[in-house]
Amino acid sequence: MNTLIDDTPQQDDLVQLRRQIHAHPELAFQESQTAALVAERLAGWGLEVHAGIGKTGVVGVLRAGQGGRVIGLRADMDALPLTEKNMFAHRSLRPGCMHGCGHDGHTAMLLGAARELSRRPDFDGTVVFVFQPAEEGGNAGARAMIQDGLFERFPCDVFYGMHNWPGLAAGTFSLRSGPVMAGTALWDIRVEGVGGHTATPHKAVDSIVIGAELVQALQSVISRQRDPMQAAVLAITQIHAGDAYNVMPDGAHLCGTVRAFDPATMDQIERDMRRLAQGIPALRGGRGELDFRRGYPAVINEETSARFASEVIAEAFGDQRLVNDMTPTLAGEDFSFYQQVVPASFVFIGNGNTKTAEHDGTHPLHSPYYDFNDALLPDGVRFWSRLVRAYCSRTHPV
Repeated sequence: MNTLIDDTPQQDDLVQLRRQIHAHPELAFQESQTAALVAERLAGWGLEVHAGIGKTGVVGVLRAGQGGRVIGLRADMDALPLTEKNMFAHRSLRPGCMHGCGHDGHTAMLLGAARELSRRPDFDGTVVFVFQPAEEGGNAGARAMIQDGLFERFPCDVFYGMHNWPGLAAGTFSLRSGPVMAGTALWDIRVEGVGGHTATPHKAVDSIVIGAELVQALQSVISRQRDPMQAAVLAITQIHAGDAYNVMPDGAHLCGTVRAFDPATMDQIERDMRRLAQGIPALRGGRGELDFRRGYPAVINEETSARFASEVIAEAFGDQRLVNDMTPTLAGEDFSFYQQVVPASFVFIGNGNTKTAEHDGTHPLHSPYYDFNDALLPDGVRFWSRLVRAYCSRTHPV
């Protein structure tokens, strides 16, 4: 890799682009305006453009030299169903819709890399730029693009994604092999009892009491039935039952989420929850059923691709900018679907953890006060560009 390459992008152009996307957020599978902007920019830089993949996804292809290596890079484009509370000039113009997770920044960084590499195509291979819809809310835009033939049409040897991370120092990167984000599931338990008047409780089967027993019993799934070396969360987030003061309802509904890194741990949690959901109501004369719905698989970085990207970061930015002790997060990400098809790794870039004149880094992802840190844009572009040049080098080993 040529470390003397001046691949510093134009900061002002990137900021303007990122803030334009931020002001016009679009929800999952509705990213038509964002997709059109992406396609227009890619075409203007001479890339081969393919739109409408996975409904609103866009793919740009850039070839240089005669090399056969193909690297895929992904950015997500969708926003959140969230009302923004920021008052800066580039705040959302769409009520109830906000870029509260930084996908505007991810899209801008990958577009910046496409521009940089198209202007100086000094590599030997092919880059597949994937602009994905619908990462948020369990909509699985990654799976939609794959099912729509993404890798059949654009086979990749290796694949990368990147996400900003509040709390991680601005301009640093975190990358490791193995699990980095959790697999997710949503669940519902519906309890059927026998309704009745509170004056005659002996004639009823109290679904609320059964629900309360389930709340207590479900805690043991994590605390006593799971290997303590395998991190997992079982959260009960809603309980619904009854609508009167003096009537025992004939049913109760509990729901929540499960998160785990290890697929076998997720399987065990589901089995234990199903046993409790059926057994405890039956013991009290009622019935219970569990509806357990798998969401995104765990994001598990492939070792070779993770090591390669780490070397690129160290060479491009210095060892001090690579943070390897970031704790894996129990948040979920549909990048995991790509990892089931092709060797792939997911990189974190620090969004900052302090308040400055230009950026308040104290707000977490999905906060109505969150904003992507524009100071990261050049570093993101430089990382993507260096990664491509290193991977698609005639001499660099893979």
